[in-house]
Amino acid sequence: MKEYSNTRYMNDHEAQEAIIEIGKRMYLKGYVASNDGNISIKVSPNEIWVTPTGVSKGYMTHEMLVKLDLDGNIISGNNKPSSEIKMHLKVYKENPDAKAVTHAHPPIATAFAVAGIPLDKPILPEAIINLGAVPVARYATPGTEEVPESIAPYCNSYNGVLLANHGALTWGKDIFEAYYRLESLEHYATIMLYAYYIIGKVNELNSKQISKLVEIKESYGIDIKDEFLIAKTNIRK
Repeated sequence: MKEYSNTRYMNDHEAQEAIIEIGKRMYLKGYVASNDGNISIKVSPNEIWVTPTGVSKGYMTHEMLVKLDLDGNIISGNNKPSSEIKMHLKVYKENPDAKAVTHAHPPIATAFAVAGIPLDKPILPEAIINLGAVPVARYATPGTEEVPESIAPYCNSYNGVLLANHGALTWGKDIFEAYYRLESLEHYATIMLYAYYIIGKVNELNSKQISKLVEIKESYGIDIKDEFLIAKTNIRK
């Protein structure tokens, strides 16, 4: 489908179409099983479209989606929103630049989440530039207020987070950026698994190499908020 500019909000129809499309991609890639996962898109300063609870992300229709305000009140739609919507609302409240959020259980990344291992090794230039380090938020019971509180410290400093014993959450300036970060996160986790735990030999990038990547990132106009990169290159916020 057409990928829209991240300089404006999608309208209602565009957001519904995008949620359905991204749901199919997540399902076909095996990032979700059964009725797992959820997606949201911001369509105005105080309105979002979200996936419903109890529905496979690979088989959604327009009629299933729900529109909410940023306090979680239903504006339109006949279904209940995902029970995990509290995570999405927290991202939007903490990070004004976020216009979309994806949550899924990609197998390799989720394995790292279960093990409590962050994705923070400097091994891939693409991951450093486009994704950054991915921390692990403390365990919180799904669907409770514990979950948004567990991710709050990371919403403004990272592009995604692993949820301990749960899955992964990513966000972006539009739904495509949020989803591509989810793809990159799983790809990064897979390479970490092979390099560190199967092959057992890794050549990590050094501080000078990381600094050059940071310069590239800055040349793209991307603000360096990632605490891992700041520590590695002595950059100050």
